[in-house]
Amino acid sequence: MSDEPEVLETEPVPAPATARTPTAGVRSAHDMRRAWFVAIAADVIQWGLFPLFAWGGLGPWNVGVDLLVAFLLTRWMGWHLAFLPAFVTELIPLANFVPSWTLAMWIVTKLRGKKGG
Repeated sequence: MSDEPEVLETEPVPAPATARTPTAGVRSAHDMRRAWFVAIAADVIQWGLFPLFAWGGLGPWNVGVDLLVAFLLTRWMGWHLAFLPAFVTELIPLANFVPSWTLAMWIVTKLRGKKGG
C-alpha cells in the first residue's frame, strides 16, 4: 500500500447550456425571420401612424417603439454597429421615416453572410 490518496477518474462534466449572448455571430433562421419581421413592421407602423411618430425622439411613442425594436434586434441578431445609426436616425424628427430598421437588418444580414456567421 502507498501513502498517496486514491484518485478516482471521472468523465468530464459538460458545461451547462448558457443563454444566448448578444454578441454571438451565429443566429437561427427563426431568429432572423423574427428580426426581419420586427424591423419591417416598425418602419411600416411609423409610416402608417404618421401623426404619432412625426416628432421623432420628441414623441414618447416613437422612443418606445425604437427602444423595443433595438432591444429585440440586438437580442435576436446580436450587437451590430448598423443598429446604432438606425436608432439615432429614428430620433430625428421626420428623418425617422427613412426605413432605417429595415436597412440596418439588410446590412447585418449581408455582412454576416459574407463572413459566414
